[in-house]
Amino acid sequence: MKTLDDLFEHQLQDLYSAETQLLKAIPKMAESATDAKLKKAFEDHLKETENHKKRLEEVCDDLGIDPKGEKCKGMEGLIKEAESFIKEKKDDDVNNAGLIADAQRIEHYEISGYGTAVRYAKELGHKSVATKLQKTLDEEYSADEKLDKMAEQRLNKKAKASK
Repeated sequence: MKTLDDLFEHQLQDLYSAETQLLKAIPKMAESATDAKLKKAFEDHLKETENHKKRLEEVCDDLGIDPKGEKCKGMEGLIKEAESFIKEKKDDDVNNAGLIADAQRIEHYEISGYGTAVRYAKELGHKSVATKLQKTLDEEYSADEKLDKMAEQRLNKKAKASK
């Protein structure tokens, strides 16, 4: 890598790998959730993730970049942590609170990646690409906020009351 363009391409490929990995992980998290609203949140976010992947494909096509080529090791690690947690024996309410924690770690990782990609796109003069990436960034923030509200308003309290 010698230029910001090279780094931007690397970042886009990394995000594409992350979204691709999530398409396999989110259904497992949804299946593990015992709270109906949390399960629905995962299912809704799976649809958003499919759109995020398609949007990245559009962005890469606009830029003449192959979206494949990187393996996002950060996302791989976050998913492994979530899968390990899913396998642990625990109370249902504690499980739901833990799933939210794992999902928020993933969201924060994506927020960081998309925030960087938006900044690079702007600095490189790719206005329409920046707009598309910003849309995904906004959706990631929204998903994080929904999880936060579920945790604060109900699920953490239920987990705290579990014995």
